[in-house]
Amino acid sequence: MTWTLLFLAFLYHLTGSCAQVVLTQPKSVSTSLESTVKLSCKLNSGNIGSYYIHWYQQHEGRSPTTMIYRDDKRPDGVPDRFSGSIDSSSNSAFLTINNVQTEDEAIYFCHSYDSSINHSDANHGGSKTKSPQSTSCEIYSEKNYCCFMSSVKVL
Repeated sequence: MTWTLLFLAFLYHLTGSCAQVVLTQPKSVSTSLESTVKLSCKLNSGNIGSYYIHWYQQHEGRSPTTMIYRDDKRPDGVPDRFSGSIDSSSNSAFLTINNVQTEDEAIYFCHSYDSSINHSDANHGGSKTKSPQSTSCEIYSEKNYCCFMSSVKVL
């Protein structure tokens, strides 16, 4: 819980701005080994092409790890079973996990920010947080920065 709150505070200070994003995936997704899971984030307003989407994975009791950044880029060390994509027609971003393994059981955060905003120029307004146990965790500033999460359970 502490790591989650610290991570959300980090994301708030990192960007200070993002679109209103809704994680359309259920709070918890159960799947079987070696199957495929697709998590989605839908942008409520604006054009998803104007925003970067990042995906983070957090195992219980550990700090979050970047899985996908800038829509579809995978950091070194992240297995190629993880991929990110954007669908302009549905104004959505997706995290796909192919060949699901037991170590993929975790919480996944979707995060977006306006790609035209310089991070050093971001406007940091007052914030409000919801409990990470809820379906979504949200931090709002004057620019509506937000973050949502969904858990994946491997059976």
